[in-house]
Amino acid sequence: MTAGIRFALWGEDEDHEDEQLWALCEDAENLFADPPEPVRRRYELRGFTAEGEIPAALGFLVVQPLHEDGAPTREWYLEHARVLTTRARGASRQDVTVEAVRSDHQPPHPAGSAAAVGFSLSDRQDRLLGHFQDLAEVPHAEEPPPHMVRLLGCEVRGPLLDVLEGREDRPLGYRYLDALDASGGLLSRAGHPHVVDRQPSARGPGLYDLTVRMDPQPPVVAGIWSLWREGRPAVPNLWAPFDSTGRELWLDPALAHREGPDRPAGGTYHLDGRHVTDAEGFFCALGEAVNGPGGYFGRCMNGVADALCGGFGAKLPFTLVWHDHEVARRSLGLQPLVGRPATFDELLAFLAGEGVEVVLA
Repeated sequence: MTAGIRFALWGEDEDHEDEQLWALCEDAENLFADPPEPVRRRYELRGFTAEGEIPAALGFLVVQPLHEDGAPTREWYLEHARVLTTRARGASRQDVTVEAVRSDHQPPHPAGSAAAVGFSLSDRQDRLLGHFQDLAEVPHAEEPPPHMVRLLGCEVRGPLLDVLEGREDRPLGYRYLDALDASGGLLSRAGHPHVVDRQPSARGPGLYDLTVRMDPQPPVVAGIWSLWREGRPAVPNLWAPFDSTGRELWLDPALAHREGPDRPAGGTYHLDGRHVTDAEGFFCALGEAVNGPGGYFGRCMNGVADALCGGFGAKLPFTLVWHDHEVARRSLGLQPLVGRPATFDELLAFLAGEGVEVVLA
């Protein structure tokens, strides 16, 4: 790949089946910025029947339309959800109003809602919270203005070039932007841009500067990417100085660099617990315990459960020696008004339930 290329823009072919490389770009302008405050929306879950007691702070929610023929449907996610009001509807149902943030890159409503005979509601751990008959969004304030990024010095190709130069007039399929490392390999996913304008680039003949609409990357990401620019880190705990947001974002390039076969079952892995002061730190430390510096082994408990099924570096059963575990015991716990992260004891119970023997050291 051409030296100096830092971003690759990908899209779908005309049949929406295969990915195509649409552009290689030398740089990006205005990519890093503090994101706007997420829009907290209000939704009514009408005709709700609970499977048990519903906490006021719901956290992460999974909404899934239910079809009469049992056909599978796509999940739809809400984050940082909390119950605002409940109103009785008949003897056994309620109308529940929740306030939440709609997860990124989702439609305004669950796909297949029009044909749904109802909906299921689950939490992050796939625990069924209940069922409801209909979903409605309460009208909300105006959306924040879109964020614009300029991709500079782009060598454009394929359908995107045909559209930009007027040879075709058609909507373009799904697209995403990759940040590239110094060798031209994938560093991390960078976002989902929508091209809105282009100009000839001063960086060379035949190149374009593309204006795209996309969410910005938090400023901390620039520092994270600099640590991955020359490839996967060779020393552990480079994530430790970051706050919980930075630690969570550290796992994006870690996932992109996942490689290698599983090691045989029965192994022993050592988790450095000195910096496990939050849930994000646990997942960073667990990834490095199993797969070395920059390693990945899930970014939430569901992700760890998936990793334990194989393909992420280790096979069950195995032993995890958790050094300096008292740091996590003191630090992990409740957070007000949001879905709480797992406590230390809950993490231990989860790992044991998945077949991991944990030794506290």
